[in-house]
Amino acid sequence: MPWLDIAILIAAGFAAGAMNALAGGGTFFSFPALLATGLAPVTANATNAVALWPASVAAAWAGRKTLQPLGSYLVPLLLAGLGGGLLGGILLLLGGDEIFRGLIPWLLLGATLLFAASPQLSRALAARRSANTQPPHTTWSLAAHATVSVYGGYFGAGMGILQLAAFSIEGHALARSNALKNLISAVIYSVATGTFIIAGRVSWYELVILLGGATIGGYAGGALGQRLPAKFLRLLVIAVGSSMTLYYFWATYLRS
Repeated sequence: MPWLDIAILIAAGFAAGAMNALAGGGTFFSFPALLATGLAPVTANATNAVALWPASVAAAWAGRKTLQPLGSYLVPLLLAGLGGGLLGGILLLLGGDEIFRGLIPWLLLGATLLFAASPQLSRALAARRSANTQPPHTTWSLAAHATVSVYGGYFGAGMGILQLAAFSIEGHALARSNALKNLISAVIYSVATGTFIIAGRVSWYELVILLGGATIGGYAGGALGQRLPAKFLRLLVIAVGSSMTLYYFWATYLRS
């Protein structure tokens, strides 16, 4: 691998790890970087998903005490995440690189809009949050969670925002919504990761380099979290997401 590609992956991994620790949106750095090194779109997305897997498991483990009282209530949600994540991963593999390449700008656009709207969405849903609420499962709510899980298995950028919105709309408290989001994300990434590994669509060399940069970036982001204004970080992620969206629309539909 050329040294320039290695430098790109280290820098992108560092930025992704730091931004995930500070404000989220790390995929806007890591996924385009993997594409820039020459990986096929499906392989780049699969490698990116595997790179995100350890952090998702760690986040789920950190919130286990919040979810322990829910007991069997979690089972339908876990099944929705498992089935949806598996289906999304299989759809990605079956669709192939050409279909996914055509969807990249639209997926980035949707994820950027979700990230940009997340503060307003959070405020709009605040009235629904109650610390003592354990809303019953309905066909519609489980279908919504399964749909988000399919998206997570297929692409994943902005998935956390969709999950947080779904749980908040149901009436879960913010802390529980966040813990549920982390748990289901871990399930989705776990099953998608297993699917991609079995299918042989993970590029391990690029993955190791990306993870190295992300680990350092995560540490740096945690250290800087109290010093940098959140508004600045959010604007940076939105700017990067918008730039990547415009570039891939141009590359997909306008470049001859």
